[in-house]
Amino acid sequence: MRKLILFSFLIFGVLGYSQTTIKGKVVDQNGQPVSSANVVIVGKAEGVVADFDGLFTLTTSEVPPFKLKVTSIGYSSSTVDVTSNNQNLTIKLTEEATQLGEIVISASRTPERIFESPVSVERFGLKDIKNTASSDFYDGLENLKGVDINTNSLTFKSINTRGFATFANTRFMQMVDQMDNSAPALNFPLGNLLGMTETDVLSVELLPGAASALYGANAFNGILFMRSKNPFDFQGISAYIKRGITSQEVSGDNTYTDFGIRAAYKFSDKFAGKVNFGYLNGTDWGADNETDKLFRGFTRDDLDYDGVNVYGDEVSQNMFSVAQILTKTIDPETGETILPAGAEALVPSVNVSRTGYNEKYLTDYNAESIKADWGLYYRPWENDFEISYVGKVGSGSTIYQGANRYAIDDFFLQQHKLEIKNDNFFLRGYLTEDKAGDSYDMVFTGININRAWKSDQQWFGEYVGTYVLSTLGGATSDQAHAAARAQAESGRYLPGTPEFQAAYERSINDPDLSSGSKFQDNSKIYHADANYNFSEIIEFADIQVGGSTRTYELNSSGTIYTDNDGPIRYSEFGVYTQIQKKLLEDRLKLTGSLRYDKSELFDGFFSPRLAAGYTLGENKNHNLRASFQTGFRNPTTQDLYIGLDVGRAILIGGAKDNLERDVRTYGVSQEAQDNLGQPATIEKSGDGAYNNSYLASSLQAFGASGNPADLKVANSNLAKPEQVTSFELGYRGKVSDVVIDLSGYYNVYKDFLSNETVVSTYYGEAGDNSLSVLALANGDYQAYQTYTNSEANVNSYGATLGIDTKVLGGFDLGANYTYSKLDFDQEANPDFRTNFNTPEHKFKANFGKTDLFENIGFNVAYRWSDSYFWEASFGDGQVPSFSVLDAQVNFTVPSLKSNFKVGASNLLGDEYFTAFGTGYVGSQYYVSWTINNL
Repeated sequence: MRKLILFSFLIFGVLGYSQTTIKGKVVDQNGQPVSSANVVIVGKAEGVVADFDGLFTLTTSEVPPFKLKVTSIGYSSSTVDVTSNNQNLTIKLTEEATQLGEIVISASRTPERIFESPVSVERFGLKDIKNTASSDFYDGLENLKGVDINTNSLTFKSINTRGFATFANTRFMQMVDQMDNSAPALNFPLGNLLGMTETDVLSVELLPGAASALYGANAFNGILFMRSKNPFDFQGISAYIKRGITSQEVSGDNTYTDFGIRAAYKFSDKFAGKVNFGYLNGTDWGADNETDKLFRGFTRDDLDYDGVNVYGDEVSQNMFSVAQILTKTIDPETGETILPAGAEALVPSVNVSRTGYNEKYLTDYNAESIKADWGLYYRPWENDFEISYVGKVGSGSTIYQGANRYAIDDFFLQQHKLEIKNDNFFLRGYLTEDKAGDSYDMVFTGININRAWKSDQQWFGEYVGTYVLSTLGGATSDQAHAAARAQAESGRYLPGTPEFQAAYERSINDPDLSSGSKFQDNSKIYHADANYNFSEIIEFADIQVGGSTRTYELNSSGTIYTDNDGPIRYSEFGVYTQIQKKLLEDRLKLTGSLRYDKSELFDGFFSPRLAAGYTLGENKNHNLRASFQTGFRNPTTQDLYIGLDVGRAILIGGAKDNLERDVRTYGVSQEAQDNLGQPATIEKSGDGAYNNSYLASSLQAFGASGNPADLKVANSNLAKPEQVTSFELGYRGKVSDVVIDLSGYYNVYKDFLSNETVVSTYYGEAGDNSLSVLALANGDYQAYQTYTNSEANVNSYGATLGIDTKVLGGFDLGANYTYSKLDFDQEANPDFRTNFNTPEHKFKANFGKTDLFENIGFNVAYRWSDSYFWEASFGDGQVPSFSVLDAQVNFTVPSLKSNFKVGASNLLGDEYFTAFGTGYVGSQYYVSWTINNL
């Protein structure tokens, strides 16, 4: 019995001794708590995360003595000894003057120091989010080197790197927790409109340039990775609220609210969950540019005026052509022709447009974002093996500028993901689905409000008829035009009247573009990918293999795509491998990657990447890198299957099976009916755009000269993938207390995807110099915008330089410069549009201190952009150079676990725009309160 009791005491004693509990606090060099610091047992995958006050409690079966390693982004790591149970530690971390030690994942799909990354990569972490001078973390990305953010509206901003930017930026990917959050119908993300709430952001990484070797199709110009906080590591409730005003000359001063909350709980060592909710509401940047969209110098007094932000005036007809029709058209009431024979001789051959409506009458400029996400996480063996489900939903209202200006109203997006992973592998699948909600085309809203009041035929008939009668009555040409417009405009629906409002409501709820402007869409993407890292099995190198598959399901009921007869489906897949090896005492790091991708619509592609990095210096403070990588971009769903009439042209996708899907009926001119025996109407498919067309620019030359030799046959090629080969050299290092990051690249493009504007005649063959020429002369043709590849040589090159240091006893000072240049012979290719849309020079700087006084910090950010030319399907124009200054002061109140911030974006109030046709960006002034944000 005594032996049994002794044995029992021994067992319980050992068990009691094996449960070691360590408590402590992590602070910075000023004694302030460092929240979310990682405290890990050296040599073990076991640890905890410090809370908001820097406090932690670690319970382990490890028996002292052992070591703890404490790390936090922006601080040098610290290692401390644990010598006894119930030890209480105070661990001091020193703020780094360099960010070279930060860990990134995106560059190689595996954790590595940013210092050793084989390619350029930018990182925006928790410290950056807290100290950003921008109104939110997403806007703060604009201060990273090499990054362009084009502002479409208050809630929709498009990120891009290395040129070729549009708001429909299909060359740049955005990943949220490894899910592509591009809207299936649009092919691009709506900024952070449906993205992450600020309190759940763990880090943001940005990979500029081609990355198809690891990430497949469309990883072409760059990828943005946003990672959220795992509830096993970050628990509790955190929230923020921002209140302020937006100030703009057009829209005035308006309040806005931005609110977010995160709740996460670790139920046990096996199960955890989280929920996020975000809400933003404000007034969008109004657009009121009334200059002539076609740069003819016209004003609203001119006959064929077409204002940039005036809609409905796109409808234009030639007076002489209308008069020819009226002299042959029988009036059913009198039985005589509407105009007497020979009346067309009194009418000039000039175009006249209908009167349009300003944009402010066609939208309420409501900017709103409502988003929520949730996650359930299960670790069955209490280690790194994890099974998770994540759901995301979002709805929002914003302005989008594509071929026209669109009011995106109550747009809905949802994603659902299942994932199994550990440190060495992942297997995930997710669904992305969108619904257009009450979104509509503002241009067609203006057009169809006019048509609801008076048809185009009646309006132009009244105009020309009145002009003839006024001329016969002795009026001058100007007097006759004034009388003609007054008669044609009689009874026009004016904004604010019940008639206007009723016509507006009918239009935005009608998906038929001949009478309405609503978009209908319920498209989906099904995606799955997997990866395995053999580093624990194979020792001589780090080897990864992986793959992905994706299926598109387009379902717009014919309002965007040519899917009138049902959804369009197609699929693609890819497989890849990568090997990394360190040599020469880990100073030389070699990386090789290869990926094969195949779409059912195109031949397969191989995308290789080779990179080498070498670390120099006695303290390994300098790293040189060189890389060769390739990228490719499959034509997007719109490049392939769009079939959208935008007024002055029809957008027709370049998939082979798309051409016969787009069938429309056109009215043939009276001249062709009388003299050429053509029918009154003719049915044409989109095939004419690709197989029977002239370049639109040559039609203008023919109109000026009358010489058929000026006409150039277009016959655009069908769309196929475009490719890029990228060469990059770079240096990262620390010289004294200065961190330098320098890189340069040269890109060579092949089969560059772009648009051609062409015209296809209703009869005749392009190039026959007879019947098709007569069709052009009679106005019997349709303008198209095709999606095709150019044989032109398109290259680009650029460089970035970033410098960061501490000055004046601890103030952060950073500056960066970006150079971007298009290498393209425009004179030799006058009809080709690259849409480079990028300033040649950009400069950015920031200055601040996290601890100016106790619990008080500040930051000021400045950026300057060179002027550049913007070209896109909506319109082309010069973007003037601009300067922007953002600033913030923040106050930490430890007793409330809170951070308060007072800030302003565009503090100087100099309004600017980043793309032709958008509203000017004004200023934002705000106060924010963030609680318990670990």
